[in-house]
Amino acid sequence: MTRLTLIGKPDCHLCDVAREVVDQVVAELPDETADGVEVVELSIADDPALHAEWWEKIPVVLIDGRLHGHWRVSPDRLRAALLS
Repeated sequence: MTRLTLIGKPDCHLCDVAREVVDQVVAELPDETADGVEVVELSIADDPALHAEWWEKIPVVLIDGRLHGHWRVSPDRLRAALLS
């Protein structure tokens, strides 16, 4: 199981765009790959530790706990990472 974590906050336009990219990329993956991707959303507004670490970089995408990217999510790069 691959865990994709999207870290953002409410009322964040870039976070909304990142969520759309994540949803689109996962939906377009082959079923056997998509079924193995767990998408988790966390908010810096709910967690002081997340806020301290990521507030300047949201939205942040982690794959299996490792930083994949921040600010803008590239669909092609995300797709490649999830397919590898």
